[in-house]
Amino acid sequence: MKFAELFKKIIAVLIFLSPVVAWGAVDADDTWNNVLKTQYFGNRAIDESNDVLELTAPYRAEDPAMVPLKITSKFPQSSDKYIRKITILIDKNPEPFVGEFTFSEFSGRADLALRVRVNAYTNIRAIAELNTGELSMHKVYVKASGGCSAPIGADLEAAMNRLGKMRFKVKDNVDTDVPLLTQLMISHPNITGMQMDQVTRIVKPAHFVQHLAIEFNEKPVLTAKTDIAVSEDPNFRFYFVPHEAGILKAEIRDNHGMVFSSSYEVLR
Repeated sequence: MKFAELFKKIIAVLIFLSPVVAWGAVDADDTWNNVLKTQYFGNRAIDESNDVLELTAPYRAEDPAMVPLKITSKFPQSSDKYIRKITILIDKNPEPFVGEFTFSEFSGRADLALRVRVNAYTNIRAIAELNTGELSMHKVYVKASGGCSAPIGADLEAAMNRLGKMRFKVKDNVDTDVPLLTQLMISHPNITGMQMDQVTRIVKPAHFVQHLAIEFNEKPVLTAKTDIAVSEDPNFRFYFVPHEAGILKAEIRDNHGMVFSSSYEVLR
């Protein structure tokens, strides 16, 4: 076949496929455009960019039940301008709502890291609401499937025995007033209601962390409403500014009404 004829055939195939490619691009946003945007934000204007925050995640997840997300804010929190709230949505999950995370000027930075379950190839969105009321969204596309129904760990009994235990990871002897990266590790199976117990072969009812509140010296640092998409043994990384020595405290409540708390003394 002559090169000119081959080139024409290639062009013809590309023209034939172009509507399919275009449809796929539109389809990736259909749940957002037709359902989620109105459901969560009504007719409010949302700027789509990474000027306010940037969401990062692996394009192809190694484990769909533990997909790492990282949200990086583009400016420090101050009384004049700060990110008040970040909403995370996973378009194609059975329950798209991951969580609503509320910050304050005491947070220092509105950065956040956590692990989530992803049930299908989908866009994941982080929508920031500023103290001025403006909304800004950044999205990423992740290839993963089956995260919400992934089997419960082999030893559920052991997991339940350590239910609600928490541990902070904070740098000791803090001597500056800059935002301090902090980690909160929570022991909780976060059962989605779609997972089978590998021993009994019975689908277990949902049991997950639903509310989180973190404060330092009784001032709010981070509060959150969360749902089944947060992975088992939730692990949150966030910032706060330790202007003085004091007590960092976390309290969680799950959908069974169980409440747990933990405290950590921050030294200067």
